[in-house]
Amino acid sequence: MVVFEKTKGLTENELHYCPGCTHGIIHRLVAEVLEELGVLGKTVGVASVGCSVFSYNYFNCDMIQAAHGRAPAVATGAKRAYPDNVVFTYQGDGDLAAIGTAETVHSAARGENITVIFVNNAIYGMTGGQMAPTTLPNQVTQTSPYGRDVTVVGYPVKVCEMLSQVDGATYLERVAVNNVKNIMKAKKAIKKAFQNQIEGKGFSLIEVLSTCPTNWGLSPKEALKWLDENLETYYPLGVYKDKYKEEK
Repeated sequence: MVVFEKTKGLTENELHYCPGCTHGIIHRLVAEVLEELGVLGKTVGVASVGCSVFSYNYFNCDMIQAAHGRAPAVATGAKRAYPDNVVFTYQGDGDLAAIGTAETVHSAARGENITVIFVNNAIYGMTGGQMAPTTLPNQVTQTSPYGRDVTVVGYPVKVCEMLSQVDGATYLERVAVNNVKNIMKAKKAIKKAFQNQIEGKGFSLIEVLSTCPTNWGLSPKEALKWLDENLETYYPLGVYKDKYKEEK
C-alpha cells in the first residue's frame, strides 16, 4: 500500500529556497492539483522574477520565463495562442503588486482565462528584504528600518480586495500555508481556480500568504507564528469574489 508518493508535477531538482520558506509547500500544492486534474501534459506555467524565478526548474510542465512583472501579459499570449492549454502564472508580491500591477489589473479586467498564483510574504525576498507594496504598516525592512510610515509611503496594496471591484475577475481567494488546516484549504482553492480555467470561466487569482524567515529575521517556527498574528490580521483569509457562485 502506498502511504506517500511524490507528485509527478514536480521535477527531481532540489529547491533553492531558504529554510522555512513556504514556497516549497505552494509549489507542491500547484503540482498536485495539476496532476490530479490530469492536465500536466498540456499545462504552460509562466515564471516571474523574484525568489520563484527558478520555478521553471521545479514544475514538471512547459514553462516560460517572463520579464519582471509581465507574467500575466505573457500568459495572456500563451492562452490566446493555445486556448486548449492550461496556463498559469506563479508570482511574488514584488513582481505582481509592484512592477506588474497594470498587467494584473488589466488581465483581470479583460477576463483572461488564466490562473494566477500570487505569493504574498510582505517583503522583497530575492533582492535583500526591501519594503514591498504589501509590507505592513510599521513593518521593519531594509528600506524601512524604522517601520513602514504610511504617511510617507502610503498603505499596503490589498490585491484581492482591489481586484474584487474589477468586473472581469471571476474567482479571488486569499489562503495561507502556515498550518495543516490552512494548507488543505489552500489546495482546495488552487484546484478550484484551475478547474474554473478548464471550464472556460475566466480569470482566477489565488493569493497565498507565505513566510520569509530570512528577511523577517525570524526562525522558521517564529515566522509561521508571525504570519498568523500579523499577515492574517491585515490580510484576512477568505473568498473575495466567486462570480459563478454569486450568480446562482
